[in-house]
Amino acid sequence: MAQFGKGSAKRSTPSYFMAIVGVSVVLFLLGILGWIVINANKLGEYFQENVEVRVYVRENVSAKDSAALVQYISSRPYTKSYEYVTKDVARKKYLADGNKDWGAVLDKNPLPASLNFKIRSRYATTDSLTTITNDISQNIAVSDVQYNQSLVTNLNNIIHKITLILLVVAIVISVLVIILIDNTIRLAMFSNRFLIKTMQMVGATRWFIARPMDVRALLNGAISGLIAVGGIVGVILLTEKWLPEIKALRDYTLLSGMFLGIILLGIGISFFSTHRSVIKYLKMKLDDLY
Repeated sequence: MAQFGKGSAKRSTPSYFMAIVGVSVVLFLLGILGWIVINANKLGEYFQENVEVRVYVRENVSAKDSAALVQYISSRPYTKSYEYVTKDVARKKYLADGNKDWGAVLDKNPLPASLNFKIRSRYATTDSLTTITNDISQNIAVSDVQYNQSLVTNLNNIIHKITLILLVVAIVISVLVIILIDNTIRLAMFSNRFLIKTMQMVGATRWFIARPMDVRALLNGAISGLIAVGGIVGVILLTEKWLPEIKALRDYTLLSGMFLGIILLGIGISFFSTHRSVIKYLKMKLDDLY
């Protein structure tokens, strides 16, 4: 029996290289999907925050009322940026768009002054904008409030559909990733089943047998996560080099959270799968290991 144990231990020397590679590849693919989801979310926010609301100012409004209007809108939580367009500036923009001057027909500039502001993404919904426009319309200096309602509706519908699709894909991929990593670790532990059983047969306790393998699993999971993160960063940098415009979508907070999540996922699943496999082989009879 001693010879059997010695030979089995020698043949079953743990080899974690393929397990690390396998887990790294799976985590890398999950991270790429996560990066796509983050960019899609940021792109949606970008379009939502380009929705412009135009507040037209009444004729002959006093400077005090006009300043109060600007102060009120600029202080609102839904305002991301704003621009006060005077009648002269409005005329210049009108002509810059290729329109004909009315100077030969009219003596007075018919274009009103306006306060144009862009909203934050969380307020880019029909209900929120309706509430906002109703509130602003009550101001004494305001003659009208306008925004592109069809644009907001279509934009929200598109974002909702894309978000739903990506969410379903992310859930499916996440489940597959967990299953693939679990199978990869279990396959790696399968080659060590005789080593585990031999240690048990010579009197080693369950904790003594599982502890070094659990520690190794934690280390391997961290290595796999770091390799995956390195690969993802490489893809991001190459993509941004090829398509510089995508740099505007980079969100360091979300990316950092995703990288941390990938590393923790690699560590957690590696540990869980390894420990479960060790306990499984400890409970099995020797003849069942073949």
